[in-house]
Amino acid sequence: MPPAPGFNTNVFGPLVNCFKIPDLKKRLIITGALLAIYRVGCYIPTPGIDGGALATFFKRVADAQGGAGALFGIINMFSGGAMERLTIFALGIMPYISSSIIMQLLTAVIPALEKMAKEGKAGYEKINQFTRYGTVVLSIVQSFFIALWLENPARFEGLKIVMQPGWGFRILTVLTLTTGTIFIMWLGEQIQERGIGNGISLIITAGIISRIPAALHQLMVLISLGSPSKRTIQPFVLLIMAVLLVGVTFAVIMITQGQRKIPVQYARRIVGRKIYGGQSTYIPLKVDTSGVIAIIFAQSIILFPATLASFIPNPGFQRLAQSLIRGHLLYTGIYALLIIFFCYFYTAIVFNPIDLSENMKKYGGFIPGIRPGQPTAEFLDYVMTRITLAGATFIAFIAIFPDFLMAWLKVPYLVASFFGGTGILITVGVMLDTLKQIESHLLTHHYEGFIKSGHIRGRR
Repeated sequence: MPPAPGFNTNVFGPLVNCFKIPDLKKRLIITGALLAIYRVGCYIPTPGIDGGALATFFKRVADAQGGAGALFGIINMFSGGAMERLTIFALGIMPYISSSIIMQLLTAVIPALEKMAKEGKAGYEKINQFTRYGTVVLSIVQSFFIALWLENPARFEGLKIVMQPGWGFRILTVLTLTTGTIFIMWLGEQIQERGIGNGISLIITAGIISRIPAALHQLMVLISLGSPSKRTIQPFVLLIMAVLLVGVTFAVIMITQGQRKIPVQYARRIVGRKIYGGQSTYIPLKVDTSGVIAIIFAQSIILFPATLASFIPNPGFQRLAQSLIRGHLLYTGIYALLIIFFCYFYTAIVFNPIDLSENMKKYGGFIPGIRPGQPTAEFLDYVMTRITLAGATFIAFIAIFPDFLMAWLKVPYLVASFFGGTGILITVGVMLDTLKQIESHLLTHHYEGFIKSGHIRGRR
């Protein structure tokens, strides 16, 4: 069968050409080196912790909360397994992500921050500085409660994780984990400035990809258990999983790059002897505007009761929390509805059809068949509302797909998590962004890109 038109069949050609461009080669090497430093830090333990007791503790937490379903399971995924080992990078980059989301929401509702955001680079630097301060505050709070949690592991009697509990351990843990998060944030900024791709996103992706060997090991163990009749996963099930992985990845790529193009025509203006305007363009409205932010919000809210139950040993509260953990029908339904809600909520925050309509009117632009001004704003809002429904429904389906896969094919959560959820959305989106930047370097130096015609579109 001939290859699909537009794609470059010689995959290794562009990869070899990447190292023929001195600037791009330097950026790729710096990016790889900084990511390697991050992965090394994920194995440096925090002082004062009994590693064996900690592993037992997290295993019991995972069993009690539906297989890495608690909020700490999310942190563990974003930190590449550093949380369950409580290394110096245990918090990962989650405090920075949370601080960035909070600042983004505050910018949309606080006029002073909104004005600052419109000041260009200077305003961006100020907001970024506030984001850093927020990261430090969130890191201190999270690391302090983690220290208390490990000193008093509720419901798990007989475990002594902290060798010398007290304020000395708490202060040391706060300093260690907070410094680790700040260092990761610095690594991300260095990758952004001196490397290739979005530094923070690449660090998250590196942590997610680092879990693949453990998932493959679990899969091989389940396949090779004794006689064929005793195997948990049969060969035909493995084939189904391979087909599903390809299908889910393809669908995520299509939705991530999907957009509705709204045609825009600019009227001609004659100024002196020159003619301005008259060209046609379009407004790209993303099908999936929120990306993984909606999933992060939904996970944080729905898993909060289960996480709080780990701190409060109240039987009634714990029974309520147990009904809101992964695997329960109530959890799946509420989780999907929360994702759809936050997809619309975040889209309403970042997409302002009134401002867009006013800017088009200011520069003489109009949508064919739609009057400028308020009718244009209403039309854009109408279109965005309907394409967001398709994107939100897809994101909700991808988020809960690992749960169905666990119940249907009887595979562990670590294996099923690579077939949907936050991990695959982040990985696919970041890879598209990075390939887009690499391809732009190749095309600038007259080398062939990854596709023969057109160009790769990232998430933005």
